[in-house]
Amino acid sequence: MNPIPPVTKYLLWALVIAFGLQSMQEEAALRYFALWPLGDFPDGAGGSLGFQPWQLLTYALLHGNFMHLFLNGIGLFQFGPRIEYALGQKRFLIFVLVCTIGAGLCQLVVTTLMTRSGAQAYPTLGASGFIYGILLAYGALFPKDRIMLMLPPVEMSARTMVIAFGALELFTGITGTMGGVAHFAHLGGMLFGWVLLRYWRGQPPFTKRKPPPPRLRSVN
Repeated sequence: MNPIPPVTKYLLWALVIAFGLQSMQEEAALRYFALWPLGDFPDGAGGSLGFQPWQLLTYALLHGNFMHLFLNGIGLFQFGPRIEYALGQKRFLIFVLVCTIGAGLCQLVVTTLMTRSGAQAYPTLGASGFIYGILLAYGALFPKDRIMLMLPPVEMSARTMVIAFGALELFTGITGTMGGVAHFAHLGGMLFGWVLLRYWRGQPPFTKRKPPPPRLRSVN
C-alpha cells in the first residue's frame, strides 16, 4: 500500500488544524474567512459582513461541523493520493487551488444574485469544491476503475460515478432541493478541474502545445 503523498497529507492536516482553530473562534472564523456574497450586510452588532478576496481560498478550510469535515476528509483520503501520483505534486497542488477558487467564484455569483433578489446573505464554507474537482479528475484519468459507494452500496465505474454526482448536483441546485448545500460550488469545482485537465492535455478547446525548438550552438 502506497503512503499518503505529501500534498494530500498536508491538505488533510490543514483541514484538521483549521477546524480546531475554527472551533475556538467560531464567530471570527465565519465573519472573516467564510465566503460571503458581494455587498455589505449588517451583522446585528453595528458592523457589516461581506466578501473579501482571500475568502476564495480560506472558505475551503472551514466546515460546518465534524461530520462535514469527516466526509470531505474521507473523499480527499480516498481519491487524492491516486490523483497526486498521476499529476505529480506541483500539478496536483495547482489543480486543488484552481478547483477551490473556481468553485468559490461559481458560488459567489450564485449567492450574490440570490441576495440581490432579496434572499438573506449566508456564508459558504467547506472543502467540497475541490473534493468534487478531485472526483472529476479520478473519473477522467481512471474512467474504468470500479468504485463501491457507501450510500447507496452500489458498485459502478469511476466515469459513471462522476456523471451521476454531477447530474445530481445540477438537479438539486436548479430545483433548490437539499437546502444548505453549496451545489454550484461542487459543480464549479468539477468544471474548473475539467477545463484545467483539458488544458494540460492539449484537448479542445485548447490546442496541443508544441515542444520548444532545440537550442542551436554556433561552431567556430
